[in-house]
Amino acid sequence: MDQALTRRVIGSAIEVHKVLGPGLLESAYQDCLEHEMNLAGLLCERQVPVSLDYKGLPVGDAYRVDLLVENRLVVELKAVEQVVPLHKAQLLTYLRLLQREVGLLINFNVVLLKDGIHRVVNNL
Repeated sequence: MDQALTRRVIGSAIEVHKVLGPGLLESAYQDCLEHEMNLAGLLCERQVPVSLDYKGLPVGDAYRVDLLVENRLVVELKAVEQVVPLHKAQLLTYLRLLQREVGLLINFNVVLLKDGIHRVVNNL
């Protein structure tokens, strides 16, 4: 995975957090982060459907990724008191289903954003 892309996304998230701080809804951070990444010249798709096939049964778009950046990096956003293992497992599942290598789990509900950033790797 391109570390430069990851750094750019983290830089955009830091800018959003610097301006807004913690305490807002996840949807507000999603809007602002998408806008910040667009300003940075990054291609960012929002609410990307994740398809699932169970033994030949297509399970519609029951799941959606918060942001897909440059069609490579999956970004899952949270605004929770604490990131728990289930949040990381959710991101890893999205990475597997989308056949992507790396994702970022970003929790905006922290005093210092660096404490809310988690990198998750799917060993394809």
